[in-house]
Amino acid sequence: MAKIARRDLLGISIAAGLGAVGAALGVKKQNARSNHLRPPGALMAGDFESACARCFKCGSACPNGCIKYYGLRDGLGRAFTPYIKARERACTLCGECAKVCPTGALKPFGDTRDEWRENVDMGVARVNEGQCYSFHGRTCGACYRACPLAGEAIKIGLYETPHIQAEACVGCGLCEQACLHLPQAIRVIPREQSQDVGRGRRPSPRQDILRDIQRELRGEAEDPGEPEAT
Repeated sequence: MAKIARRDLLGISIAAGLGAVGAALGVKKQNARSNHLRPPGALMAGDFESACARCFKCGSACPNGCIKYYGLRDGLGRAFTPYIKARERACTLCGECAKVCPTGALKPFGDTRDEWRENVDMGVARVNEGQCYSFHGRTCGACYRACPLAGEAIKIGLYETPHIQAEACVGCGLCEQACLHLPQAIRVIPREQSQDVGRGRRPSPRQDILRDIQRELRGEAEDPGEPEAT
């Protein structure tokens, strides 16, 4: 585990102080959105929240600008920790966020396909065949071409129909970002929502997708206010 600098301890203290203020003001807790992913290399839920220094270094280091942060409305345990919303801007697996993490909440995971498969588990992609253009004879293939593990995590059939190989999918979300259908016909189900940690036994995303669509139609804010990375 990386040595924690004095300023990172200060960050933890500030986060704890703000959390206490939120509790005193009665800030309402909200559950994490169904389409939010932890950055690559993240520890398991619970361990990650405990280890994260809330220092915002991961977001500052991310060249893709895809890392956001939870706010107080998401609960004190989750507040100011990082997440990624793939359909807006997915993870490119560059690894810069993990390299700068001072506490080991994000573990470096390498830069080869083999290392990604071995060390990254952000979630797993699921295809809604009823929405996917390729499953209706309109060849697309955008998700396949965006996948950093194309041919392994996604294989294609007739009309470039995508077929997810759950055991190889790392959940980066590039397929979801690239999907041309609105709402997206391919979604990444976050690791934390799985009833079983092992890949290949993931819950159906249909209820989560419908809930997100209903929120958007009602005009609800997708994300709480979040601090900018510094």
